[in-house]
Amino acid sequence: MTVLSNIRVAVQKHAAYIRTRNEIAAMPQDVAIDLGLFREDADKIAWRAVYG
Repeated sequence: MTVLSNIRVAVQKHAAYIRTRNEIAAMPQDVAIDLGLFREDADKIAWRAVYG
C-alpha cells in the first residue's frame, strides 16, 4: 500500500467511527435498550465496530 492509500483508509475509518458513534448516541433510549446497548458506551461500541 502506498502512503496515500493508507491515509485514505484511515480517513474513511475515522469517518465511519464518527458516524457510528453519533448514530448510537442519538438513538432513542427505548431502542437502545431493546438492542442491549447503552448510549453512554457509544464511543466504545463504535470503536469496536470500526477498528475491531
